[in-house]
Amino acid sequence: MIGSIEFFNVPMHLQSSLLDFAFAELFAQASISGQLTLADRYGLQAALLKESLDDEEKQAIDRLLYGIRKGRIKLVNEFSAQA
Repeated sequence: MIGSIEFFNVPMHLQSSLLDFAFAELFAQASISGQLTLADRYGLQAALLKESLDDEEKQAIDRLLYGIRKGRIKLVNEFSAQA
């Protein structure tokens, strides 16, 4: 999950690509599981703080929020959706 990525030992030029990959993974996992975990929400917050989201990423956030509003995606207080 995105929230488990450690950036301390990752070179700065690689951090952005790791965040991009994790961002895509977050949306894939949320759509499959129908849940947005605590770790996912921290990851989403990190992506939003990046302030350099492209249009595709912004649309993905809009779709995620729409899914939450419609009840298709549930917010859970677990750190991981996996058992």
